[in-house]
Amino acid sequence: MQIESGSQINEMLPVRKYWLEQMLAIGEPVLSALAERRLKEKMPIEIAITAGETDDEKAAAELKADRAKFTHLEALGRLLSGMAPWLENQHINGHEEELRVRYAALAREAVDAGTDPASPDYMNFSDGYQPIVDAAFLALAILRAPIELGEKLEQRVKANVITALKQTRSRKPVFSNWLLFAATIEAALLKLGELDWDPMRIDYALKQHEQWYLGDGAYSDGPDFHWDYYNSFVIQPMLVDVLAAAGDEHEEWRAMQSAVASRSRRYAEVLERLIGTDGTYPPIGRSLAYRFGAFQSLAQHALNDDLPASVTAPQVRCALTAAIRRTLEVRGNFTADGWLTIGFCGHQRDIGERYISTGSLYLCAAVFLPLGLANEHPFWSGADEAWTSKKAWSGQAFGIDAALK
Repeated sequence: MQIESGSQINEMLPVRKYWLEQMLAIGEPVLSALAERRLKEKMPIEIAITAGETDDEKAAAELKADRAKFTHLEALGRLLSGMAPWLENQHINGHEEELRVRYAALAREAVDAGTDPASPDYMNFSDGYQPIVDAAFLALAILRAPIELGEKLEQRVKANVITALKQTRSRKPVFSNWLLFAATIEAALLKLGELDWDPMRIDYALKQHEQWYLGDGAYSDGPDFHWDYYNSFVIQPMLVDVLAAAGDEHEEWRAMQSAVASRSRRYAEVLERLIGTDGTYPPIGRSLAYRFGAFQSLAQHALNDDLPASVTAPQVRCALTAAIRRTLEVRGNFTADGWLTIGFCGHQRDIGERYISTGSLYLCAAVFLPLGLANEHPFWSGADEAWTSKKAWSGQAFGIDAALK
């Protein structure tokens, strides 16, 4: 997606223009296909074949058929959860505002297409466990854009969304970060004005994650700790947003907000230090095919104007821009038709797990949350500043790191 140059852009800053171009390039194929109600027809379903299955055509066909049941809701929910703050942004104008209005309308059409039982793109909310995950990302988008993806929905569409989200209640989530998926769905139902929202699903997720807190800003993923980015893919952002949406409903939830925010800021601080001088970051843990979605928590704190004291907004902008560029400037991230491919940096099919397919990959859109900030915000308008790794490896003062007490 190319953005026009010229004065009508309202002097959009070059880096913001770059971010917007990348987000829209990622999102355009999904939203346009859904607006036409042709996503299932158009979107390829790439799957990851584990070692030993490469030559087993039957196993490959079975895996592809399995992921085909879920991949379209994955694409919709994950993409919109990242785009939502920009869609909700009421502080932009000029050509960017024209784009925002257009894509907000496309997003509502996409939600309609995915939740209308009469649509050829009607998505699976009721079969299997995976829909619990991606209904939650759609719910997260609603929490982040309550006007554009909530109030502005036609009543028919809103009713379909509520019905779809409630369908996930027929299965229990896995005893892991999945508890937050159930909680996020209920928080969205509350935000949509639905009286039949379940506080128990929120309460259980919040209190169980309190039990899973390990210290220094990190939670385990269920009873066991894993070296991966799930504190950023899911845990920290959903804890923060669920409490923002529902925290005032109960005093004990309200009391959790300060500690949850403090832990999340510390985790964001660690994420910033993981971005190397050239924009690379450690390829550790599972779900690396979500690419720079690994920085959702850091991007969320930038959006919320709640960054740790050790980093500035321009510093985070420069670090995230480096990570985005380092990833997308490698060939192979997209098919010829613009769909994401399985990979961490380029097309690397072998790094995908069995649960990864084309729709899964759109969680990368989470890095773009700061587009919800006004152009004038220091995140966009502040002078470039080296991030921690660049300071450290160029002999500059960079500040000693300290654990959260």
